[in-house]
This record gives sequence, structure tokens and C-alpha cells, in this order.
Amino acid sequence: MPRSFTIIEEGGWTVFRNMPLIFAVGLPIGLAKQAQGRACLAVLVSFLTWNYFINAMGMTWGHFFGVDFSAEPTAGSGLTMIAGIKTLDTSIIGAIVISGLVTALHNRYFDKPLPVFLGIFQGSSFVVIVAFLAMIPCAWLTLLGWPKVQLGIESLQAFLRSAGALGVWVYIFLERILIPTGLHHFVYGPFIFGPAVVEGGLQVYWAEHLQAFSQSTEPLKTLFPEGGFALHGNSKVFGSVGIALALYFTAAPENRVKVAGLLIPATLTAMLVGITEPLEFTFLFISPLLFAVHAVLAATMATVMYICGVVGNFGGGLLDQFLPQNWIPMFHHHASMMFIQIGIGLCFTALYFVVFRTLILRLNLKTPGREESEIKLYSKADYQAARGKTTAAAAPETRLGQAAGFLQALGGADNIESINNCATRLRIALVDMAKTQSDDVFKALGAHGVVRRGNGIQVIVGLHVPQVRDQLENLMKDSLSTEHTTMTEAVS
Repeated sequence: MPRSFTIIEEGGWTVFRNMPLIFAVGLPIGLAKQAQGRACLAVLVSFLTWNYFINAMGMTWGHFFGVDFSAEPTAGSGLTMIAGIKTLDTSIIGAIVISGLVTALHNRYFDKPLPVFLGIFQGSSFVVIVAFLAMIPCAWLTLLGWPKVQLGIESLQAFLRSAGALGVWVYIFLERILIPTGLHHFVYGPFIFGPAVVEGGLQVYWAEHLQAFSQSTEPLKTLFPEGGFALHGNSKVFGSVGIALALYFTAAPENRVKVAGLLIPATLTAMLVGITEPLEFTFLFISPLLFAVHAVLAATMATVMYICGVVGNFGGGLLDQFLPQNWIPMFHHHASMMFIQIGIGLCFTALYFVVFRTLILRLNLKTPGREESEIKLYSKADYQAARGKTTAAAAPETRLGQAAGFLQALGGADNIESINNCATRLRIALVDMAKTQSDDVFKALGAHGVVRRGNGIQVIVGLHVPQVRDQLENLMKDSLSTEHTTMTEAVS
């Protein structure tokens, strides 16, 4: 291997070798209600503090906790190095828990007023002080409980390996069926990024052994049997096409052009980069049955592939994982497996099409294009009609875009308590859900779906959700600032 390539390769390992640290620092970006940058810094300091406490307690009382901190942090030792600190290998699970805890402390104490003589400690300093004290019992509890969790993880690994195809089916089914709730992250996270089946997670393990696997003539399933748990991307590449074709051909002929405009970008997003929510949410709320069938077919496709010897790191789409991490490097010695995978995938594309088309027609499901009003939901005129009013200050389509429309549909700035987001969704806590407008209005503004729970609402926006969140927050600041100025002028 050329030395220059080795240098570049080392840079490519940056994310994989620092996954817990990156998860810890990244979580507050989506969860902090204000001052996200300061929250990230507070989490970074607290996460390192927690690991230093674990190291100190483990070195001092390791025998009590049943942990040998004199051992080298190698695979299987239960230890790892984070930012130069020898600590327990809690993987991303520990990072998420500590980051979530410190972010909650930030949300509660960041703007807490302190007495004048303590004013210098107000804000981030106070958050870090509180978090510092909280990290002491957290480190103690981690040392007390995590070794037992590690034993449980080892048992889970053994069970899933022995369960074979059944384990793959259950895993893929849960990963798909939980998408509407957002809980699917807790299913695939420990497998892909954590130690549920292999040390370090499937993503890191595959990358570390990619060269060895590509040069071996042994079947990949023999080399990497755990790779069956990273086949969930096949439904994104192959299943999405069948779903889109079924939705298109069951739409009324006069609506197919409009339906194609909705489906083509959503399908390409699913196939190329593995983001399926824009496509799945076009039919999820219309018919949850279709989504349940989708989960069953996705699990069955992955299981059939696994039985036929297909394994790898197929959790994403064509551009990010299928081609660069699997098909291209593996083609020389494992081309037959790829052809089997593609053959099974195309068969399931046809099966998806037949099953979805049959259910839509038999049950007369009002999927996009099968009801006149469904297509009209995406027109400006219907948006104005659904709102029942127009104001000079709010022309979202032409002046402030989608974010301004969402702000109106959410009941205005005064009705929003906090805004967060994940990869594709706005997660908003409201004062009063009754002040929000109907789901049709959100869809008219380009949302792929809406989930309501109590006074919380999730708006499925798509990959540009960070920009929409920023625009919403800026609009809210402007709105509240305008109200404050108006009140000041009225008083004066």
C-alpha cells in the first residue's frame, strides 16, 4: 500500500476511532433548547470529567468493582481509550446517557439567575459545576453496573449469533416498524455503532477488516456472520423502487405526473443515501397497514439474503455504503455474492410492487393521486384556503418560505416552548396543541407527515431540517423582539 494512501487512510479513521466523543458532543446540537454551542462545550468537559472519574475510581478500587484497570485496553478487555483516558468501554451508550444528562442540566440551569456575588458563575460555568458534581455518582454507578451490562451484551451477542436467520429477521423488522416513533435509533444504534454483536460496532468492525475481507477467497458469511445485522439498507435500495412504482401506477392517470414529482426525489433519496422517511411518510399516515407490510417485507428480504450468504455493511444507500464499502472493494473475490444480492433484491422489488398495488386497490387506500384533494394539498391556493386567512406579515411561500408557514401552522411563536430536530424531523414542544392547524396545512407546505403526542409535535421535513429549524428560531426571535418593542412603545 502506498505511504500516501496510508496517510489519507489514517485521516479517514477520525470518526470511527472517536465515535463516543463525537456522539457526546453532537447530541446537544439537537437537544439543547438554547445556546447549543455552549451546551456542546459543557457536555465535552463533563464527558471527559466522567471518564477521568471512572479511571481514578477504577485504578483505586478496581478490585471492588471487579475491573482490572491494569490490563491493556484491547478488544474483549472491557476497557478503551477516550481522549487519552483509560476508561470503561461503554461505547456510544455511555456517551448518549452522559450527553443527555448534561444537556438536560444545561436546559434547566443555563439561564438560572444566581445571587449578584455569584454572578460570575452564571450560565455555562454553573452548568459545568453542577455537571461536575453529578459525574461523581455517575462514574460510581457506571463502574458498579456496566461490567454486568458487558456480561449481558456478551450473552446477547452469543444469542444473536446462535439465532441466525431468526435473529436477523427480528432485528430488521424492529428497525423498520419503529421508524414512526423514532425509537428505531435504539434498535440499530447498539448494533451498528455499539458492541451488541461485535466489538466496536458493525460499522467500525467492517471498516477495520475491509481489506482482509476483500482479499480473502473465503465466503463472506464465514468471515463475518454478524454482517446479517447490517442488511437493513436493502429495503431502501430495492424496496423503495417497488413501493414508488406501486404508488405511481395506482394513482389516477391524470394525477400521475404530480405523483411522480413527489415520488422521484423521495425514492432517489432513499436509494442513494438511505434516508427513507420522505418516501415512507407519503403512505404511512394514510395506511399504517402498508407500513407494517413494508417492515415484514424488509425483514424477509434481508433474511433471505442472509440465508443465501449475503453479508456486509449495507445499512445505507448506494452512494454512501453499497458501492464504496461493499460492491467495489469486494467485487474481485466476492462478485457471486453481489449478483445473488442484486437478484434477490430485484425479486423483492417486484414483490413489493405486487403486494402494495394489490393492497392499495383491494382496500381502496387513498394514497397520493387516488383522491383529488390529496394532490391539491400541495398547491398554494389550497394552502391559503386551509388557513382561511392571509396576512401581509405572513406570506411564507413568497417571502420567508417553508419555515414561516410552519410557524403559522404551529400557532405562532408564543405557542412554541422548544424546538429540536433529528436527521429529518422537527421535534417541537407546544404550549397548546389546539392552536395548531391541520396536518393538511403542514403537507401543503412540503412536510412529509406529522406526528402528534400530547403537546409535542413532530414535523417530518426531510434532509434540510437543520436549515428549517434555524429559520424557525430566527423567526421566533424576530417575532418576540417585535412584540417586546411594541409593548415598550405602548408603555412609554
